[in-house]
Amino acid sequence: MPISSPDFSFIQTLVRERSAIVLEPGKEYLAESRLAPVARSAGLGGIGELVARLRQEPRGQLTEKVIEAMTTNETSFFRDVHPFEALRTNLLPELMKARGKERTLNVWCAASSSGQEPYTIAMIMRESIPALVEWRLRFIATDISQEMLRRSRDGIYSQLEVNRGLPAKYLVKYFEKRGTDWQIKADLRSMIEFKELNLIQGWPAMPPLDIVFIRNVLIYFDLPTKRTILGRIRQAMHPGGYLFLGGAETTLSIDENFKREQAGPSWCYRL
Repeated sequence: MPISSPDFSFIQTLVRERSAIVLEPGKEYLAESRLAPVARSAGLGGIGELVARLRQEPRGQLTEKVIEAMTTNETSFFRDVHPFEALRTNLLPELMKARGKERTLNVWCAASSSGQEPYTIAMIMRESIPALVEWRLRFIATDISQEMLRRSRDGIYSQLEVNRGLPAKYLVKYFEKRGTDWQIKADLRSMIEFKELNLIQGWPAMPPLDIVFIRNVLIYFDLPTKRTILGRIRQAMHPGGYLFLGGAETTLSIDENFKREQAGPSWCYRL
C-alpha cells in the first residue's frame, strides 16, 4: 500500500530533525522502498503500522533503523571514476611533494556508507605511492549508520558488489575469497578508522585534512545546512587541501573560500 500523506509528512519531519536530510515532495516512492523492509523485519503489517509505532516510541531502536534506512546512499567501488583518476595522477604526487618534509597525510571520507569509496581510495594510494608506507597516514571514514560501519569494518562484499566497477587486478591483490563473498585483506582494512558521525551534530577531533571526499551528500541538505557543513570542513582542512564533491554539487555561492580547480579528468575544490 502506498504511504499516506500524513505518514510521509511524519517521516519527512523525523528524518530532517535527526539528520537534516530534506525529503522533497515526490520522494514518497523512496520512503516506500526504504521503509517497507524495515516494517517487515519488525513484524509489522506495513508502513502505516511502522509510523504508528514510531509515533508511540520516537526514541526507540526502530527509529534508529528508519534513520539508517533513509540515509544510506548507493555506492560502489570506483564509482564515478574521474575523481579517483585525479587522485592517482595529480593530487597524490603533488601532496607527496608538498608534505614531504613532515611526511604526514590525512584523509577523510564522509558518509562512507558500506565502505566501497574509502577502500577504493586506499587501494589507489597503495598502488600509486608505494613509499606511502613510510609516511604517517591517518585515514578516517565516517557514516551515520552503525550497520554500515559494521559492514565497512568487516570489509565483506558479495560477488555482485565486487563486479560493479572493481578492476580484476585489485580483486586479486586486495581481496580474499570467503565462501561466496570476498573480504578486503586485513592490512588494507587496518589503514582506515571507521567512525560514527552525524554531519549535523558534534564532530570528533580530526587532524588537519589534506583530502576530503564528501560526494553526493550535500544535495540532500538545505542551503543553511550546506553552508554549516562546508564551513566546518574548511576549518578542519589543511591549507592547500583538496575537497571532492559529487558531480551535481558545488561550493559556488555557498562557501566562496573554496576555489574550483581542474584536476586531471575531474574537478575539485581547494582552499
